[in-house]
Amino acid sequence: MPLTRSKSLPATENGGSDSGRSVAGILYKWTNYGKGWRSRWFLLRDGILSYSKIRKPENVNLLSPSDDVRLIGDISTDRFSRMKSCSGRSRRKHHKTIGIVHLKVSSYRESKSDHRKFYIFTATKTLHLRTDSRSDRAAWLQALAATRGIVPLQSISGEFSFVSPKDLSISTERLKKRLLEEGTNESLVKECEQIVDSEFSEAQEQIKLLHEERTKLLDALRQLEMANLEAETSGIHDNVYQLRNHKYSSLRRGKYSECSTSASSDDKKEFEDISEEDEASFHDTKESFSEPDVGSVYTHFKRRTKLPDPAEKERGVSLWSMIKDNVGKDLTRVCLPVYFNEPISSLQKCFEDLEYSYLLDQAYECGKSGNSLLRALNVAAFAVSGYASTEGRHCKPFNPLLGETYEADFPEKGIRFFSEKVSHHPTVIACHCEGKGWKFSGDTNLRSKFWGRSIQLEPVGILTLEFDDGEIFQWSKVTTTIYNILLGKLYCDHHGIMQIRGNRQYSCTLKFKEQSILDRNPHQVNGFVEDVTGKKAATVFGKWNDSLYYVAGDELNKASASLLWKATKPPPNVTRYNLTSFAMTLNELTPGLEEKLPPTDSRLRPDQRHLENGEYEKANEEKQRLERRQRMSRQIQESGWRPRWFEPQGESESYKYTGGYWEARDDKSWDDCPNIFGEFTEEVVDCA
Repeated sequence: MPLTRSKSLPATENGGSDSGRSVAGILYKWTNYGKGWRSRWFLLRDGILSYSKIRKPENVNLLSPSDDVRLIGDISTDRFSRMKSCSGRSRRKHHKTIGIVHLKVSSYRESKSDHRKFYIFTATKTLHLRTDSRSDRAAWLQALAATRGIVPLQSISGEFSFVSPKDLSISTERLKKRLLEEGTNESLVKECEQIVDSEFSEAQEQIKLLHEERTKLLDALRQLEMANLEAETSGIHDNVYQLRNHKYSSLRRGKYSECSTSASSDDKKEFEDISEEDEASFHDTKESFSEPDVGSVYTHFKRRTKLPDPAEKERGVSLWSMIKDNVGKDLTRVCLPVYFNEPISSLQKCFEDLEYSYLLDQAYECGKSGNSLLRALNVAAFAVSGYASTEGRHCKPFNPLLGETYEADFPEKGIRFFSEKVSHHPTVIACHCEGKGWKFSGDTNLRSKFWGRSIQLEPVGILTLEFDDGEIFQWSKVTTTIYNILLGKLYCDHHGIMQIRGNRQYSCTLKFKEQSILDRNPHQVNGFVEDVTGKKAATVFGKWNDSLYYVAGDELNKASASLLWKATKPPPNVTRYNLTSFAMTLNELTPGLEEKLPPTDSRLRPDQRHLENGEYEKANEEKQRLERRQRMSRQIQESGWRPRWFEPQGESESYKYTGGYWEARDDKSWDDCPNIFGEFTEEVVDCA
């Protein structure tokens, strides 16, 4: 077997002298924080990079005797020599490939901080790889560059010249002539012609099916290539090596949650991606869905990734002084200092439920294509995903003032959201969101009890999701309890039954399992989707803080499960509030936004803004001032006050969006919106 080893590949004009050979060797691949870097056997052949686990070198048949392979690295040569020396004493087993990367739709880049590391980017994941030396990394990078001589230079997005079934034809003239020459009568000749035509028609149908399958495959490859190009164009610089020159490299930019190719995220995020084959469970699941990008019609701008640095040092607060007189009381009526708050309001907290709005986009498309079951499953995943942001969040949001509002215009997600505090007693917040083919609305009345060692939150209200084709889903949230208020580590848990009722074929039931003291597998969610006859169509399982999977039918076979939703990773800039990356953007005043907002928007609330800036003394002063107005809210409401953008529905406590907010925003027409955060006197009540 012709095996060689060299420390580098001579670069040539056509991609290197070894462009036609296979390249192999041992690389270290980052798996997860539990297992760290693991050695893998990598083989680069015909534009495809495959890798497999290494158990014992003497028991793994890595290469066949006929392979023309160049080994990279001393450790690769050493292990392969040990394998050859042991081949006569032990039985060699063929290795199992656990990962394949098509370099046609991939790119790669070297690490700037470590001369042994480099990355390979695909449309769905990032491989973090490490060699033993700088020269070995250079050899691998040159081997990847040499694939230009293997992979066709024509873009997948180009035109293909394969024959369509309708262009195929057959002539029986020669057969007919030969049969007549042999004296065959005309009726028999016609019968033979019919047989040939029948056989050809069947073959033509088979070719048609193959043609359709190939067209679908090419479409899928085009989408993968375009997705990879969008990831590349989001910030590739000098040290990024593209495997080929794409003629579509200037097309629309996309958003990717699993990998980043920007230089700034080179090493900060290098451990964020977890390899599928090394996860503790569900490593064989089919991850069918990912967050889609948004079209180029939207203007992209960068939102912040961290909160402002605190202006002053935070002081401690005595819990005992707060607890002794408030056990059993409604938490919304307890005056807590600003140190117990996080710098967002309950109005903004409602919008956090829309972080994974792409699930509703997918649900809309599934129903549009006739897959009602997959629509219901995506709706269920969306209902669960809203709880992921609560992990590690122990501070309470600001209680909005009566009439306080919040808007969220996120063109990169294709959604516009609006919420308003419509009632002070009982406290009710109403919201309305419009997406691509769907509308989401609801009103929540959060009843809370403070029991000394825990806080229990009982949400009252119905959330409604309506698609443009008329299908509607409705559900209510489950109970939330925050434990260990006095001693131990604070944590929250969600528990109860969630019924997602659909008005057509499918509904869903989800059970949030309550965590026990000895529970080693918390945050569990289990459930099923059933049709109108009560027959189970799919089983759902997962964790509300991590991911959700489903299996078609009523039997739970986790090995064949498909991923519905996966929570985004924690941000690199962690705050004491444990805000997610998405939550950090909610109170941001982007350039030019303040002049468009009404005076009732939560971003303009002074105590909340001071807290975000770390100005704790000012925040406390403003919070006490505004709570004087809050105490007058019931009197204001009873004096005939009505919400500006929502109206009550009959005798019920539900509210419906009346419209007009975004039109008023365009005209900057806020004359009927009071400055609720400004100075006020007792006359404000009479005026209201």
